[in-house]
Amino acid sequence: MLNPFRLLGIDFTSAPRRAKPITVARARLSGGAAGSPVVQVEAVDALETFAAFEALLAEPGPWIGGFDFPLGLPRTAVDELGWPSDWRGLVLACAAMPRAAFRACLDAHRQARVVGDRYAHRAVDRPAASHSPLKLVNPPVALMFLEGAARLARAGVTVAGHVEGDPERVAVEAYPGHLVRAITRLSYKSDARAKQTPQRHAARAVILDALCRGEHPLDLRVSAPQSLLDRALADASGDTLDAIVCAVQAGWALRQPCFGIPPGTDTLEGWIAGVAWLRQGGA
Repeated sequence: MLNPFRLLGIDFTSAPRRAKPITVARARLSGGAAGSPVVQVEAVDALETFAAFEALLAEPGPWIGGFDFPLGLPRTAVDELGWPSDWRGLVLACAAMPRAAFRACLDAHRQARVVGDRYAHRAVDRPAASHSPLKLVNPPVALMFLEGAARLARAGVTVAGHVEGDPERVAVEAYPGHLVRAITRLSYKSDARAKQTPQRHAARAVILDALCRGEHPLDLRVSAPQSLLDRALADASGDTLDAIVCAVQAGWALRQPCFGIPPGTDTLEGWIAGVAWLRQGGA
């Protein structure tokens, strides 16, 4: 039986274009005939503009999306910068800044902190082994927050762990690297052509096999047309595979009370889908 909520898995970029689009996996969640529930991947889309991304957010629900960018910032940094202490006010204040001004604020904040602790982290970043949302390079997740979070706020969706909006359009924070590391520690992707090696191709095959078998901590099996599995395997950037993993994390969140957000989570910082499972021993 299909869940009425559609699943979206969004591999995000702060500068969408033809060469590096926002990649979106579209899926449904079924109960599964036996064993693990099934994430049925139906399509993978490439969004080359922010206008296309905004149109995605405006699609009528019910849907839940796993978005691969930070939905919140560390409270420590927000307080030190004197930025608004409510989530909606924070993201809209950041979005009102020119990119150069936003960068300058984060650069100054980083330089003001002690060596060895330049980047503030959220409570979830340590258990997830995720980057500080304040990083501007390698990867520029702060710019992803800047471009993504405000668009979620303007779209009026429910941003789990942060703010209530339309209950039939729900965004959760996804982080493919967290789930993938539970499958393999091997590197599986690169945007640099010289690093798109047979070894990374083999690692993607291992990850896809585990997802299709449901052999990972979130216990959801992936089902997809062979053409999409072949595409995920061949896509050396990892964007197609990451979008599918984000859909799995969204499917996991859909099955949890409060979307898997631990009680008492700071609404400025939020949480990453699936990390609560490892922290609390599962739902």
